[in-house]
Amino acid sequence: MKKILIADDEVPIRLLIHSTLESDEYHIIESENGPETVEKCLEERPDLLILDLMMPGIGGEEVCKKVRSDPRMKSISIIILTGRGKLSEDEAEAFNADFYLTKPFSPLELLDCVSKVLNRKR
Repeated sequence: MKKILIADDEVPIRLLIHSTLESDEYHIIESENGPETVEKCLEERPDLLILDLMMPGIGGEEVCKKVRSDPRMKSISIIILTGRGKLSEDEAEAFNADFYLTKPFSPLELLDCVSKVLNRKR
């Protein structure tokens, strides 16, 4: 069973993602701010982090840097969610994420993205 951490400060978005991914294949954990997300990444070691860029505490960009720079968390795949519009190639590359989605996104697009990212790790 793959472990997925959903990090978003908006409850409706977390509920949408959770209900979209809920299955026997995934164990889903949630966090609502940057510091909690980093803590849960260290404690839970998820296979995938679905990360909102705009969060209280520390933003998604800083969370992404912390995850990528810590050897204990380096293997976590990251999908970035952004409401800021389409990221340029340079911005997306700077985050060092595996994939990114622009809000609003379709649940089918999310499922496809999660499947691709997790299957690539095998």
